[in-house]
Amino acid sequence: MVVPVVSVREVEVPVRTPYRLDLTAVVLRRLSTNAVDTFDGTTYRRLLGAPAAPTLLAVAQVAPDALRVRLEGPRVDDVDPAAVVRRMLGTDVSLAAFDVGARRVPWLAPLAAAARGVKPPRYPSLWETVVNSVVYQQVSLHAAGAILRRVIEHYAPAHEVGGVALRAFVPAEAILAADPPDLRALGLSINKVVTLKGVAQAIAAGALDEAALAALPTPALLSALVAHKGIGSWTAAVIALRGFARLDVFPMNDSGAVASLRALSGDPDLQPEPVIAALVPQQGMLYYHLLMARLAARGEITL
Repeated sequence: MVVPVVSVREVEVPVRTPYRLDLTAVVLRRLSTNAVDTFDGTTYRRLLGAPAAPTLLAVAQVAPDALRVRLEGPRVDDVDPAAVVRRMLGTDVSLAAFDVGARRVPWLAPLAAAARGVKPPRYPSLWETVVNSVVYQQVSLHAAGAILRRVIEHYAPAHEVGGVALRAFVPAEAILAADPPDLRALGLSINKVVTLKGVAQAIAAGALDEAALAALPTPALLSALVAHKGIGSWTAAVIALRGFARLDVFPMNDSGAVASLRALSGDPDLQPEPVIAALVPQQGMLYYHLLMARLAARGEITL
């Protein structure tokens, strides 16, 4: 199936420097097996909107302070390209506070310097944020990525773009209508099936409203999220960070993050609390730096 090109819109969007699209796209997509977000070394691409008739978003960095954003599809006039990349790719975020804090941590300073220009990404919707956060609960990075890919491939049709098959993110309506045994067969635990169906229903009913949540200060946002079945403190922190760009949050109850901290620092007994304290109020950026360090150690990226 080919994406129907009804119209094309292309604009140049300024970014706050330093800015690196390559690293920002990497931390947004997490893994090269991501079925929705793609990056070929030059251009970040994904499909937005309804899976059957989506809009193609393509972003390339054309200057240190500018991105070229291209939209193709049937409803490009419904999408504000500057707003989309501002949200998803952190184009206007200043990380001055994190930079100052990272220089206080000897083992973190070289990584932060090598990754200077990475910005905190956000998923384009609350639904996509919650699904990613829930699927990645209590399983390895690669196992969660494989499960999520199977779910997306099952419920969202492929569209060929430049010889690459892209899929829009699976909509809440599809998960709400899905039979639990089908979701279980794709690798989701019964608890995650119940959580995702509950969240889809809450969003449809307005009980989970992104605009209302975004207006809350971070402590109240976390409290509002954990009120929903299946969303614990770690998941709420990831949602706040990856869905609302709350950089004053670091997902503490994460054994993988603690292991990465200790491996990166060279101290097998390192406690995360002093490191987090040194990075306040932008300690959430440590989450992305640990992810980059893990990917670099596996040879998936070069810093």
